[in-house]
Amino acid sequence: MRSWPFEPEVREIVALLARGAYDAIERRSAGIRLSAAELEEAVARYGRRLTVPPADAEPPLDVVPHDDGGGWSVDVPLWTVEEGRSDLTLQLTVRRGEKGDHRIEIDDLHVL
Repeated sequence: MRSWPFEPEVREIVALLARGAYDAIERRSAGIRLSAAELEEAVARYGRRLTVPPADAEPPLDVVPHDDGGGWSVDVPLWTVEEGRSDLTLQLTVRRGEKGDHRIEIDDLHVL
């Protein structure tokens, strides 16, 4: 299984989402595309409690590199307390930052 240089940052976003730290996610993503309120509403509509997947069962990230080489489209399968791996997916755009870091934009949170 391939590891991506931005994977720890993406997993951090998933952990924040599972804790309901929507404001922290908005700050981390600069509020691009989805606000804290929109994330909270999407989770509430789903009607289940998000959780961090067990370390031995973390689903792989579905990553598609952008043609320009400057970023990636990333789908992250999420887990809930009630279901385990759910059909709820977090969609992100990850871009290389100027300092070797990664900027994460929240594109969507929905059922795939």
